[in-house]
Amino acid sequence: MKKSVTLVCVLACMLALSACGSSDETDIYQEDKQANAEQVAVDSIIPLIQYSAESSTVMDVIEAEGYTDEEWESAVYSSFGLSVDGSAYVSAVESYISSIEEMGEIVEIGDVTSTVDDDQIIIYVDVTGTERTGQFEIILSNDYFTELESCSLNVNYTMGEKMSKAAMNTVLGIGMVFLILVIIMAIISLFKYIPMIQEKFSKKPAEAPKSAPAPVVTASAAEAEEETDDAELVAVIAAAVAAFEGQTSTNGFVVRSIRRSKRE
Repeated sequence: MKKSVTLVCVLACMLALSACGSSDETDIYQEDKQANAEQVAVDSIIPLIQYSAESSTVMDVIEAEGYTDEEWESAVYSSFGLSVDGSAYVSAVESYISSIEEMGEIVEIGDVTSTVDDDQIIIYVDVTGTERTGQFEIILSNDYFTELESCSLNVNYTMGEKMSKAAMNTVLGIGMVFLILVIIMAIISLFKYIPMIQEKFSKKPAEAPKSAPAPVVTASAAEAEEETDDAELVAVIAAAVAAFEGQTSTNGFVVRSIRRSKRE
């Protein structure tokens, strides 16, 4: 019984020692990769970015978007022996140019630290410029091939500058919100004119008034008018006859009929 217990304890100790040994070897291997990545970042990546930003040939191609990502990867590897992601390389050069305008020319490289994030090694390199300080953030693959996956140069601002920028962003944000609200209110205030416009366009053009029908002269009206003309004619004839006879009155004269003469 005692021998069995002793054998189990020995096996447990051996397993524990082997696990510790494996963990130590893993830590040493990872530390070795990080140290190699830090050296590549300082000795190769940063000089590559600086040279590219100062090269008019490279910048002309970048500005003209003359290369694909694959072509940039091939060009950098054949010229500098470095594995890079094409889009990451172009972004790194553009970030460097943007930040160097505020920092000034880099005159000193400071502390270098790194962390591991799964299959990536993130390296931080402090740099000092003639105007400000900054920090490179370089991401390499977590292996000995050290492919560049991302790189940016971040400018260090004082607390006062950070607060000033934050206040400016806040003011701009609030101002934009109020501007949008004013525009919305103006649009809503115009809604009352919509029914008027719809009514104006929906009205049909007024129809022209119909002309009154011409009066119809009936037979009775024509006959009455003819009788009136005959009575006037009788009176005239009677007056003429009376004057011819030397009488002052037409009494006693009777007109039996009136016939119109036919003249050719």
